[in-house]
Amino acid sequence: HVDRRVDLQLAAFHVVDQRERAVDDSIGVVRTTLVDGKVLPGGGAPETELALQLRQFADSVGGREQLAVEAFADALEVIPRTLAENAGLDPIDSLVDLRASHDAGNFTTGLDAYTGDIIDMQEDGVVEPLRVKTQAVESATEAATMILRIDDVIAAGDLAGGQVGDDDGDDGPAGGMGGGMGGMGGMGGMGGAM
Repeated sequence: HVDRRVDLQLAAFHVVDQRERAVDDSIGVVRTTLVDGKVLPGGGAPETELALQLRQFADSVGGREQLAVEAFADALEVIPRTLAENAGLDPIDSLVDLRASHDAGNFTTGLDAYTGDIIDMQEDGVVEPLRVKTQAVESATEAATMILRIDDVIAAGDLAGGQVGDDDGDDGPAGGMGGGMGGMGGMGGMGGAM
């Protein structure tokens, strides 16, 4: 009986901790919005519009670059797809409806997670801070770029028959990329003091 009580207490502490973090994050979002005064429509509207614009741009480039641009557009749509899934909606149907709305020029429309409808987020006051969205996109882009660079280094090593920069026959690690992930800082006021 003691083990169950300890498990329940630990679970309760975990839930309280999650709620405290959610409240801290919410306060950070409100603070950021008030300080910056710049918002975007919510409900996946910015990601859907960016994905639409990127796909149109992808048509103007060819080869591997086109595939990379299309993959980036697909990655952006993870946000509205996840929003639909978390709301218990069919993510494919929701994304199709959202894309159709944006194709028709309604760039502020997003997914209402309560009703499943595609609505004008700006008109209904469903917004999110520009700084938070910008930081998220920049951080994701930097992480993807770093992965691609690492992949290029590995591929170059495979083509050279060994590690890149390995001139002395030593099997130690190749020199090169510095540590850290520059620009991967905090969420600009999300959950912390400003």
